[in-house]
Amino acid sequence: MNEQPRDIRATFAPIDEAKFINPDLTAKGEARAVVGLHHLETLWINTGTLCNITCKNCYIASSPTNDDLAYFTLENAVSFFDELIDLKLDTPEIGFTGGEPFMNPQILEMIKAALSRNFKVLVLTNAMQPMQRKKIKQGLLELKEKFPGKMSLRVSLDHYTKSLHEIERGGQTWDKAIAGLDWLAENNFDMAIAGRTCWAEQEGDERAGYARLIEKHQWPIDSSNQGQLILFPEMDEKVDVPEITTACWGILGKQPKDVMCATSRMVIHRKGTASPTVLPCTLLPYDSSFEMGENLADSLKVTGGNFVDGAVKLNHPHCAKFCVLGGGSCTG
Repeated sequence: MNEQPRDIRATFAPIDEAKFINPDLTAKGEARAVVGLHHLETLWINTGTLCNITCKNCYIASSPTNDDLAYFTLENAVSFFDELIDLKLDTPEIGFTGGEPFMNPQILEMIKAALSRNFKVLVLTNAMQPMQRKKIKQGLLELKEKFPGKMSLRVSLDHYTKSLHEIERGGQTWDKAIAGLDWLAENNFDMAIAGRTCWAEQEGDERAGYARLIEKHQWPIDSSNQGQLILFPEMDEKVDVPEITTACWGILGKQPKDVMCATSRMVIHRKGTASPTVLPCTLLPYDSSFEMGENLADSLKVTGGNFVDGAVKLNHPHCAKFCVLGGGSCTG
């Protein structure tokens, strides 16, 4: 490695404010790319924006005080699980994200409800105090025993060194996250790590760094496996990025079905609203122009603004930076 890892986010250029305005055309007047639902592989439940820590660049602005997205309830979760079954969408997986999912008082019940309906479950967590409470640990152990091979946990570890991880997560966060990872490994959970790519490193160097940490702790994770160690592109909608046109698929050698909104939807419950809302993916919780209705059936046919017959117009910086150019997907 030619230089020590460093945070390069301060070098990013600000976005051109003419971009991502017209749902149909880019700032240059070119036809904007559109992605239809290929197959609903993962339905994400946002459990709420409350989190036990405040990260430097949390795309969803989670914190100990942000409850803009209310705690999702078991009743609403079950309604969506049953709608998936009724619509015969053959969706294999339910994902739980936040905020910190283990702060939601009904998280164990929601996981159990999903597993009981034969869905696989993926939980995104920082593996810190909320997950390490005795009640949560015992509940996770019981669910793992009752539903073997059906539940996995992905832990956010933003770098393989304490110093850079704590640049993002704050002081005294590293040891607690490591303790959580150790507990998951000791108890034979299916587990993965999510890191960031904002450290001016080549991917190979970053994976090698994680590999050393993984070997030291004997975690059951293959650092070369992109599903077990996921390195996410950085997201900041104020940073410049090219808009994605219909011509980009051929130029980039990609297909619409490769993008997250071709295989995912997320449901949230905004604070103060009567009902949950369906969104195309996990990245756009606050942009009301991407709301797709109050149920999955309506989301499949919504038209107008950023949608046409349930397909998503890539009219947001995250669509370009994370999904198309970054190749990111919250399902790995």
